[in-house]
Amino acid sequence: MIRKTLLASAAAAATLAAAPAMAQDPTEACFVYVGPIGDGGWTYQHHQGALAVKEEYGDAVNIRWQESVPEGADAERVITQMAISGCDIIFTTSFGYMDATNAVAAKFPDVKFEHATGYKREHPNVSTYNARFYEGRAVVGHIAGKMTQTNKIGYIASFPIPEVVMGINSYYHHAKLANPDVELVVTWAYTWFDPAKEADAARAMLDQGVDVITAHTDSTAPLAEIGKEGGSAWGFGQASDMAAFTTNDDGTPGPRIASIIDEWSPYYVKRVGQLMDGTYEQIDSWAGMPEGEVVIGEMTDAIPADVQAEAQAMIDAITSGEYHPFTGPINKQDGSAWLAEGETASDGDLLSMGFYIEGITGDIPN
Repeated sequence: MIRKTLLASAAAAATLAAAPAMAQDPTEACFVYVGPIGDGGWTYQHHQGALAVKEEYGDAVNIRWQESVPEGADAERVITQMAISGCDIIFTTSFGYMDATNAVAAKFPDVKFEHATGYKREHPNVSTYNARFYEGRAVVGHIAGKMTQTNKIGYIASFPIPEVVMGINSYYHHAKLANPDVELVVTWAYTWFDPAKEADAARAMLDQGVDVITAHTDSTAPLAEIGKEGGSAWGFGQASDMAAFTTNDDGTPGPRIASIIDEWSPYYVKRVGQLMDGTYEQIDSWAGMPEGEVVIGEMTDAIPADVQAEAQAMIDAITSGEYHPFTGPINKQDGSAWLAEGETASDGDLLSMGFYIEGITGDIPN
C-alpha cells in the first residue's frame, strides 16, 4: 500500500483553510522501489534521497513511496496508481521498470517520470538518471587486489546488463593493475535483492578460496557470510555504507573494509526543486564522483595505510577529472584491441558494454 508522510500541522492546516486563494498544493514526489527500504543497500539509499527532499522543502513537498515492487506487470500497475492518485513526479528506481515507466508516461503527459539506470526516454515527460558506479568499482578493485592473500577475488553479479558488466570490468581491471597475479570469480545471482541467494553466492566463492568479495546486489547478506570467516576474508558495502559490518560484536574488525555509496540526495533535491520553480526539463543524467553521487565510504584500519593512500589518490584523480577508470591499454576478453594506450572509453561504449576485458574467464550469460 502506498504510504504518505504527514506534512502539515493543525495550525498550518487552519491557515490554509482560512486563505484558500493563497494556498498552493504541495508537490507530490513519489518513488517506486524494487526492494524494502530496510535492505541496507540500494533501496535504503534511494529512500535516504527521498527523505532529503522532504528535509529540503518541508511542507512544500509530500513524499510517497511503495517498496518491493516486482519488475514486470506489477510495476506498471503501481506506477499507474501513483499517476492517478496525484503524483507530480514519479521516480522509478530499478532498471527493470524502464518499459513500464514509458508505457505509463504515455498516458499521463502532465506527470513527470524519472527512471533510474535506464536509457529509454520515449516521451517528453520521461527523464533518465544514473550514477557512474564503475568509478567506485575501480577504487574497491584496487583495494581488493592489494588485500587478497589467495590472489582470488570475487564479484556477485545481479543481471547481465551493461551497468553490471561495466562494474565487473572496472573492478577486475584495477585489481589486476594493483596485483598482476589476481584472478576473478564471477557468480551470477539473477536477482537484485534475495539475501539467501546472495549469501549462497558469497559462500560458494569463499569455498573456492576467494578472500575479497564485492557485490552488485542489494542486501547485507554477502557481508554477513564473509564475516563467518573470522577475519580471513573481506568485503565492501554496496550502494550504502553498511557500516554495521565494520566491527564485530566482540570488537574485532568486521568484514566491511570500505564501501561504494550511491548518494542520490543531490539529484532528487535538484530535480524536485526544478519542478517546483519551473526550470524542469527532460534530461539524461550520468553523474559520479565529481558531482558527489558516487562516494567511497570510510576505509577501515584493516587496509594498510599505503593502500588507503593509493585508493584516496585514485578518488582524488577521478573527482578532479584527471583519471578515467577505463583508460587504455585495455583489450577485450578475446585479446582484440579495445582501448589504445592513453585512450579513454566513450560513454556510448560503456553504456552498451556487453563484453569482458582480457583476463576474465567465463562467459556473460544471455
